[in-house]
Amino acid sequence: MLDTIKEGALAALVADLERALVAQDAEAVAGLFLETGFWRDLATFTWNLKTCEGRTEIAQMARAQLPHVRPSLLRLDPAERVSEADGVTEGWLLIETAAGRGQGYIRMKEGKIWTLLTTLHELKGHEEPRKLRRPMGAEHGHDPARKTWKEKQLDEAARLGFEDQPYVLVIGGGQGGIALGARLRQLSVPTIVIDKHPRPGDQWRNRYKSLCLHDPVWYDHLPYIPFPDNWPVFAPKDKVGDWLEMYTKVMELNYWSSTTATSAKYDEAKGEWEVVVHRDGKDITLRPKQLVLATGMSGKANVPVIPGQDVFQGEQQHSSQHPGPDAYRGRRVVVIGANNSAHDICAALWEGGADVTMVQRSSTHIVKSDSLMEVCLGGLYSEAAVANGITHDKADMIFASVPYKIMADFHVPQYDEIKVRDAAFYAALEKAGFMLDFGDDESGLFMKYLRRGSGYYIDVGACDLIIDGSIRLQSGKGISHLSETAVVLDDGTELPADLVVYATGYGSMNGWAADLISQEVADKVGKCWGLGSETTKDPGPWEGEQRNMWKPTMQEGLWFHGGNLHQSRHYSRYLALQLKARQAGLETPVWGLEAPHHLR
Repeated sequence: MLDTIKEGALAALVADLERALVAQDAEAVAGLFLETGFWRDLATFTWNLKTCEGRTEIAQMARAQLPHVRPSLLRLDPAERVSEADGVTEGWLLIETAAGRGQGYIRMKEGKIWTLLTTLHELKGHEEPRKLRRPMGAEHGHDPARKTWKEKQLDEAARLGFEDQPYVLVIGGGQGGIALGARLRQLSVPTIVIDKHPRPGDQWRNRYKSLCLHDPVWYDHLPYIPFPDNWPVFAPKDKVGDWLEMYTKVMELNYWSSTTATSAKYDEAKGEWEVVVHRDGKDITLRPKQLVLATGMSGKANVPVIPGQDVFQGEQQHSSQHPGPDAYRGRRVVVIGANNSAHDICAALWEGGADVTMVQRSSTHIVKSDSLMEVCLGGLYSEAAVANGITHDKADMIFASVPYKIMADFHVPQYDEIKVRDAAFYAALEKAGFMLDFGDDESGLFMKYLRRGSGYYIDVGACDLIIDGSIRLQSGKGISHLSETAVVLDDGTELPADLVVYATGYGSMNGWAADLISQEVADKVGKCWGLGSETTKDPGPWEGEQRNMWKPTMQEGLWFHGGNLHQSRHYSRYLALQLKARQAGLETPVWGLEAPHHLR
């Protein structure tokens, strides 16, 4: 049973924090934190996604924002339990400001605030029509002029983009664009989601046939409609595609398929974009106030420039273009790369009867799927977690409550356990010549994902094929050139090939902005993704949040949305509320907007 003294101490600390916030006393607020404390805010106080580190920065933010935000309530949630472990007391918060209501999570250590998370969940006067506010649907009574639900839907679809302009245009209709579109729909923000593919979900259907989710189902729900409890733990790509198509219809999104954005420019005087899209054989000009690039966490495919690519007589594909193994039975394939896509493609090619070689140029972090689920994700995202009352929404909040600056400290012990648990597996991989790492600071997969979005593989079976030699491995070598018939390594080794697959990742998302808008705007925004951790492929300075993701950028009216299904679900809430606040004309003074330090 929790020590009631510690529970009382947390309640008293929260009460002191509420008094200081309501009084708009920035110095008193900062004084309640440890000298090394953290306040992570998701749109509630900063109208930004921002982590303040240390009392000085916390006081600066509070001094600037409290007069605008005017908080009126911050209390422990009486419906939630306070917990304590290892000298840290934790609790859930209810928050209210002049503009909205939200939730929070607090950790107390040594009588002070160690970490504070504050998140915006709804805007006053613009609450979502859910639960007690849900719409009636059928209109009872008699009205000879009324329209049916279907007629209203068709009328809206016919007008939006022509007689009526969308407030938000979302470019990219994959999981991120669809999740954001659903959030904006519920907030009554006129939105069009466009995508180049013929059907929602084709982003998944058109990839190599062995593709599946590597994250478990509990981690991957979309907003509003969770997967049913008979959904597979790891959904195959076509099943994911069908779910996204169904979701788009059920959530009544204005989704323009087979549509390509060809140009965009921002009119400073009007405060709106002029975006030309090509649809049904003609160009249409849209004039949204807000433009969201929802092209995933990755940018354009990164295809390395290698001497001899113009003389090679076989096929060459980026992994995003690879159709699967069916056409390559009995053929010789060289896959350049050693991360998730490379492993998946190699394994499928081997199953399909190809002679396949993986070229690993730098070390890769490997974690077995079952170890990741049990050691890293099980406490928050699992059937056991659900049974313990931790819904995916609660899990998202707990996960978000750990500031990125100290997140690695939470992860290192987990991967230390995994190293022991799977020691024989890792020894066998190294014996096969595979170069392994656990990240620059041994913190494992998720920190690598947050910092650079690459450099890892969740093992679902391909590693066994490397260990037994079924997938040939060339590691620690660079590519010299391509001959007419082979990939030639820098030590002179020749790898005969009928197909070369470049599983070499993607560039920054602002590459899409360069193509669509201009290089000037892309450089004004700067690199997307990464924390500035000074680790491999994540150059400093430290930013403490994902660069340019889900928050205002240096280009007015331009936003980026993406990530895995978990991030698409969780962060679409805060992006949608930021957009709704602007559509509603609310004051949204942004604190902590970061100038770019890196352009690509």
